[in-house]
Amino acid sequence: MWEYGFGIPDELFVRGNVPMTKEEVRAVSLAKLRLRRDSVLWDVGAGTGSISVEAALFCKEGVVYAVEKDEQALSLIAENARRFGLSNLIPVPGEAPEALFNLPSPDRIFIGGSKGRLRDIISFSCERLKEGDRVVINTVTVESACEALKALESSGFSTEMVLLYVSRAKKVKDMHMLISQNPVCVISGDFKVKGEGE
Repeated sequence: MWEYGFGIPDELFVRGNVPMTKEEVRAVSLAKLRLRRDSVLWDVGAGTGSISVEAALFCKEGVVYAVEKDEQALSLIAENARRFGLSNLIPVPGEAPEALFNLPSPDRIFIGGSKGRLRDIISFSCERLKEGDRVVINTVTVESACEALKALESSGFSTEMVLLYVSRAKKVKDMHMLISQNPVCVISGDFKVKGEGE
């Protein structure tokens, strides 16, 4: 159904009333993940599964675990996986970090929703990551962005943050007006194993 790069148009996903990472933000977030063809990705707070779908399309030799506690969202993830013909996208019911306990260790983690448990999720993730593995976190509030940066840096990650402002043109009579979407912070980091005394 989709044979191109990142940034699948939003309208190609089954969405319902579940939050979804918009295509422009999705494209940047996926680029920041630096996926490999055989990556194992945990998508925490997967929503509709739009990040999971695009990652699974790219990681043809890998697997994507879409972790989500909302039942409606889980059914949308499964439906979107079917729509794009994906067998390497696995919906995982439950709340992180508990829902992560029995999953295979990842080399990439995307956190789009944490239900206020970001520090717990990062702390547990550090037990499963190897040197150079990567985490990307999207936030829409200043407080969440600060928490994400602090949590990553205190756990030994090198970090980077970009703030995305996306505006889309809307036709008004014979002109085009740019309509702003909510800004999104994309925070990424490479894991560094702490040595003795660190």
